[in-house]
Amino acid sequence: MSEMQQPFQVQPRQAIGKITLMLIVLNVGLFAWQIVSGVNISDPSIRDALLWGADYAPLTFLEEPFRLFSSMFFHFGLMHLGFNMWALYVFGNVAEESFGKFYYLGLYLLAGLMGSLLSGYIDIRNSYELLQSFDQSLIPRVSAGASGAVMGLGGALTLLSLFPPTPQQRYILDKKSLLTILAINLAFGFFTSGINNAAHIGGMIMGAILALLWYLTQRHQNNTLLKMLILIIAAAITYVIYLYLQYLIQPLTPLWKDAVIQIKSQLNLGGVSKSMLKQSRLNFDKIEKCE
Repeated sequence: MSEMQQPFQVQPRQAIGKITLMLIVLNVGLFAWQIVSGVNISDPSIRDALLWGADYAPLTFLEEPFRLFSSMFFHFGLMHLGFNMWALYVFGNVAEESFGKFYYLGLYLLAGLMGSLLSGYIDIRNSYELLQSFDQSLIPRVSAGASGAVMGLGGALTLLSLFPPTPQQRYILDKKSLLTILAINLAFGFFTSGINNAAHIGGMIMGAILALLWYLTQRHQNNTLLKMLILIIAAAITYVIYLYLQYLIQPLTPLWKDAVIQIKSQLNLGGVSKSMLKQSRLNFDKIEKCE
C-alpha cells in the first residue's frame, strides 16, 4: 500500500469545498447530538438507530419512506462515522471541484438514495425466499450510513479517470489507484458480515452514470441547464424505481406488516396493540444491523 500512487494530484492545493464541509458538519453534528441524547458512541442499539432514521425495509416501504433519505445521516458508532467522513473528505473535495457545487450535491444525494433502493430490493428478494423457507438470515436488517453516497463519489471519480481530462479539470485522476480502492471496498463488503454492499453498489452505479452524463455535457459551452436537466431526470428515474419496488412488495405486505409489528414490539417503539401482536405470525429471534 505504501507504494500505491495517489488517486489524484492537484495544483495548487486549496481549502475544503463548502458543500463537502457542510455535509461533514451535518453528519458529525447529528452524531454529536445523538451521543448527547444518550446513544452509545461505539455501538448504538437498533432501537436508537430506528429512532434516529435508520432504514428497515418493511418499516420504510410500508410506513416511513423518508428513511431512504434519513438513513444516510445515521452511523453505527464513531469508527463508522470516522471512516465515512474521511472518505467523504478525500473524494468529496475532488468531486466538488470537478463537478461544481450544485451537480456534486445532487450526485451525492441521488447516489445515497439509489444505494437505499438497491438495499431495499435485496430485502424484497430475500423476503420472497423467506416465504418459501423460514431462514433467519433472510430477515431484513437495519441499515444506515453515508457509505452509499460516498461510494457514489468514488464511482463518479473512477469513471472520470477512464477518459481524457476536460480543459477545466484541475485534478489528474489516477485510474489504477481509484479502481483499486473501489475493488477493495467492494471485496470487503462481500467477504465481511455486517456490511450493506448493496448500498455501496447502488451508490457507485448512480455516481458513475451521473459522472458519464456530466462528462458528455462538457462538449457544450452553456451546459448549466443541461446538467440541471440530467439531475431532474435522474431524480425522476429514482422515484420510478421506488414505485416499482412498492409494486414488488404487494404480495409481501402481510409478511412485512408482521415484521413491523414484531420490531416495534421488541424494541418498545409504540403503535402496537396486544391484539396486533397476537395476530402476528412471525417470531424473529434477532434483528441484525448492517453498515
